[in-house]
Amino acid sequence: MIIRTRLAAGACALLAALAAGMAFPAGASAGEPTGEDAPKVDLVLDVSGSMRTRDIDGGTRMAAAKQAFNEVLDATPEEVQLGIRTLGADYPGDDRKTGCKDTAQLYPVGPLDRTEAKTAVATLAPTGWTPIGPALLKAADDLDGGAGSKRIVLISDGEDTCAPLDPCEVAREIAAKGIGLTIDTLGLVPNTKMRQQLSCIAEATGGTYTSVEHTDELTDKVNQLVDRAADPVVTPVATEGADACAKAPTLKSGLYTDREEFGQQRWYRVDVEPGQELRASVSVGADRAVNPSYGVLLRAVTVHGREIVRGEAAGDGRTDVLSTGLRYPKAESDEDDAAAEAVCLQVTNSFSVASGVKTTPGLPLELTVDVVDGPGDSDDVAAFGLGRGWWLLGLLVLVGFVAGLLWGWLSRWRFAIWRTN
Repeated sequence: MIIRTRLAAGACALLAALAAGMAFPAGASAGEPTGEDAPKVDLVLDVSGSMRTRDIDGGTRMAAAKQAFNEVLDATPEEVQLGIRTLGADYPGDDRKTGCKDTAQLYPVGPLDRTEAKTAVATLAPTGWTPIGPALLKAADDLDGGAGSKRIVLISDGEDTCAPLDPCEVAREIAAKGIGLTIDTLGLVPNTKMRQQLSCIAEATGGTYTSVEHTDELTDKVNQLVDRAADPVVTPVATEGADACAKAPTLKSGLYTDREEFGQQRWYRVDVEPGQELRASVSVGADRAVNPSYGVLLRAVTVHGREIVRGEAAGDGRTDVLSTGLRYPKAESDEDDAAAEAVCLQVTNSFSVASGVKTTPGLPLELTVDVVDGPGDSDDVAAFGLGRGWWLLGLLVLVGFVAGLLWGWLSRWRFAIWRTN
């Protein structure tokens, strides 16, 4: 019993090590970290009338936002191009049509002049409406161009007042453009409805939502997000899968992004030379409320439709990201001029939504393709997916076996000594 326990522990350690090795494939040629273009951040601040409320550390919400902005401007890294956009800052009237257009660029996205930016922030006074959707559309335009990281940081104390332009749908449309833009949201003294809306906006673009109730929390979080923009990032390359293998785009190693409708299938092609191994993974994000019991399937098939290998995953109903992957090693060929094999990757999903939930744009899909030199024994890998981990398997089994024998012998010896005494 003791020996079996030790062997089981050794096997678990092996599986964990192999999983970690498979989760981090070698670098790709498409979607490399973008270090050439300066990272861009657009701070979008709600300046609507409700920002006059005095419930943050004894002062108004507007005062807390101004203090946080001043400290953030002082700490912004030199390499970050930063801009500030407002919503609800200029129109004090009651005309909804006019109020829902009230968004302006307070400071343009570019090299930061801290004095000028602080002066602009000091002029702000809580005024009008809360047109979050229109402000996000304009902020996306502010960040247009360049391959560096792009981030919108939205700070608001209330939900959008300009429906039916749903800001969550706006965020999905921005994500569907494939420009690598992330929206992070911060809610000042949040209520349930505002929390749901700001969370939805963040989830649609892979961003984060944070509730804030103190000035120092606001400062720390905005600083963190601005600093994160300066970190090297991998920007996925936008592609468009086909509805059949014959029409599919040919992809090289890299990170790609696409959109997939509910119940739709997307096809891509990858050329694999003899002696190489194809590693592919796909993540599909349920960026809106979906029905429970869904799944994602990734298959590698030949151009003639024969399945080579598959990976699949299932979900239980949470709004989340579902991922799966596969590996296909192509054996070496005795022929020097052996042709590459065209492998077709098929991505399908079984997501569904209740009536009233929009199905367009499609669900965000991220596909990783990596074609590397194959392992020494392709047949073993195709059968078990262990690659060169066989030597590790043997070593761990041996260590576990010896450790189990030693532990069992020591236990029996101690028990014998106890009985003697």
